[in-house]
Amino acid sequence: MTKDELFRYLDLPSRAMREALDLISRVAPLSTTVFISGPSGSGKEFAARAVHAFSTRSAAPFVAVNCGAIPKELLESELFGSEKGAYTGSVRTRSGLLETAAGGTLFLDELGDMPLDMQVKLLRVLEDRRFTRVGGSQEIKADVRLVCATHRDLMKMVEEGLFREDLFYRINVFPIAMKGLEDRREDIPRLVELILKRFRGQGVGEAPKFQPSAITALQAASWPGNVRQLRNVLERCCVLYPGQSIGAAEIERIAAPRKVIDRVEETMALFSSVQGLGFGAPVTQEPAAASEPEEEPGDEPERTMELAPPMAPDLLSCPADVQGFLRATPDFNFRDHIMRIEVAFIKGALVEMNGSVSGAARVLGLQRTTLIEKMRKYAIDREDA
Repeated sequence: MTKDELFRYLDLPSRAMREALDLISRVAPLSTTVFISGPSGSGKEFAARAVHAFSTRSAAPFVAVNCGAIPKELLESELFGSEKGAYTGSVRTRSGLLETAAGGTLFLDELGDMPLDMQVKLLRVLEDRRFTRVGGSQEIKADVRLVCATHRDLMKMVEEGLFREDLFYRINVFPIAMKGLEDRREDIPRLVELILKRFRGQGVGEAPKFQPSAITALQAASWPGNVRQLRNVLERCCVLYPGQSIGAAEIERIAAPRKVIDRVEETMALFSSVQGLGFGAPVTQEPAAASEPEEEPGDEPERTMELAPPMAPDLLSCPADVQGFLRATPDFNFRDHIMRIEVAFIKGALVEMNGSVSGAARVLGLQRTTLIEKMRKYAIDREDA
């Protein structure tokens, strides 16, 4: 994102974001280590990128690494690099992320997930601004600005012996707290505007028209996933209601944190995709007239599947009241339902095509190889269909 885009996402009306932006603008031009805290999805990486973008290092790289996403045994070599022969398979000297970020900013996200032994080595980097590659002996200067972040309570982790106290105080030089969306609901209208504007260049589709009641519903909703969750909800709105006017009812249906809502949407989407594909009586071509040549041996008669309502209500039909059906069927399993539908369609197609896999694939609209893989997956034999 550009510097202007970052500024717009942080320049929000809530007091919490005004304070965060003020702190970012104060510390960015300096070389001070920054520690950003806040729940997942609250915008910690946005803040880190802004610290870099507004600094004198903005022309150099911004390198982000999720400390919890890299296996423990690989994290050291990822950060510090490795010398040729340092471990089995190391055939060349490899630079680490500290060298890649030289002159710029290294963003250590989810620092609370860093193993204790790596915390010791990071502490040395913070204290001396020097490090050594794995398998090496030469010290290398770490010309980087460090920005760290985590959603965890590091003080509590220190008390439990899960995070080094000396490292905590070394990174906690300039703390910036990013509040969750539920603590700054006044930011939601502006965030909706910014996110929808960004969607236009990402192929998400035409945005719906949000009535005032829709914005009010968004502000009243629960946001455990914060801005990331809001973005997902808005993208679903674009998919389900492109160009349409939506109000509180649509927002409450999409944003409500209840599993039944997802199942309703998924079941209705499934029914839309299979509606009219049920197996009724097959329709064959009219018998050939006496003057027409007989079929060559081995030729299959052309068959088309009559578009008729599904014949197996327990497997293929969709109840008129989907919501009522789901409320009355608490043990309903969507994945099992899909599996049974696939099995029923595949077996039905094989029967109609007299065991011909190619013919069944054709009427199902699948590649032959795809159908074969599905038959293997569900252990379907053409003779048993």
